[in-house]
Amino acid sequence: MNMTHCARLLPLATALLLAACGGTAPPPAADAGTAAVTASKGADAAPALPAGWTRLDGGALPSLTGQAAVLPAKVRSDDGAEVEVDDTGRIIVGGDDVIAVIDALGLGAQVFAAPKNTTTASGRAAPHQFLFNRTTGVEGVLSLQGSLFLGNSLRRHTELAQKLRAVGEPAVVVDDLQPAPDKVRKIAAALGLAAAGEQLAGQVQQQLDQAAAIGKASGHAPRVIHVSATGAGGAPTVAGADSASAQLITLAGGLNIGTEAGVANYSALSNEGVVAAAPQVILVTEHDLQLFGGADGLWKAYPTLKQTPAGQANRVWVMPDVQLKYASVGSGVGALALARALAALPPA
Repeated sequence: MNMTHCARLLPLATALLLAACGGTAPPPAADAGTAAVTASKGADAAPALPAGWTRLDGGALPSLTGQAAVLPAKVRSDDGAEVEVDDTGRIIVGGDDVIAVIDALGLGAQVFAAPKNTTTASGRAAPHQFLFNRTTGVEGVLSLQGSLFLGNSLRRHTELAQKLRAVGEPAVVVDDLQPAPDKVRKIAAALGLAAAGEQLAGQVQQQLDQAAAIGKASGHAPRVIHVSATGAGGAPTVAGADSASAQLITLAGGLNIGTEAGVANYSALSNEGVVAAAPQVILVTEHDLQLFGGADGLWKAYPTLKQTPAGQANRVWVMPDVQLKYASVGSGVGALALARALAALPPA
């Protein structure tokens, strides 16, 4: 290992506190390396981005609607329980990754309760929004009078699902820490649409394979930092090794800064750590950009981003949440968009 690499890794591994200092100069114009990426003005109904920033959108997600559900459906929840589902008319959903699959199957109107922080149209249109975390009580969920609980995390939803089943309510957990195609299959099966789920999963896998081929053929691995407005008690964070976006960045041919730093999930990184990371690309999702308060809020949260190669080049790419932040039916189109954009960058 050369001395330059060692100097970079030391602050990355230790810098897990968020400081509050940095420069104020506006970022310079974008470089020509982003020319192959979808322009920011191309997205309908999305707010305009700062000059030089890029909206990276892979386009329409795979979908397969109009299929007849076969119920009751007997499935195995990821916490090991065998569950029989006989009614999907009022689904209480634990996360947007699950809602994305429900939407892709044409059942968005059956989302009955969604997390308060949902970024999906079906989630926002649901009759109920609910706080889902480790402390969510079974009484509160039962009071919603849904017909099926579909959780998305073994860490957050296993105990809740067990308590719901104990009183005769069907509850299935499809853990978020698994490949997107597997998740698509399991969610679809719980909805009585196993055959449709297999087809959707196949499309997503094909897109992921295409993205991986593009990334491998590019011959270089641009350094990417995915910043989020949430994940560490409300503090700004970077995506770590076990996040869905880290896996997507790696598959698309990039080097994820959070993975190199050894952070888990979404964790804070100090301003010094950001500089030491030397990212060539800054990634942020549309919803997180809103939570930051736009570009000014992003630079304020991580002011030293401007001192990095990405900041100096004004290379900020904004992606739909469903295509970056969680493994689901949008992972394939997101990976393809990212792989093509990374491949178009000149080697550092």
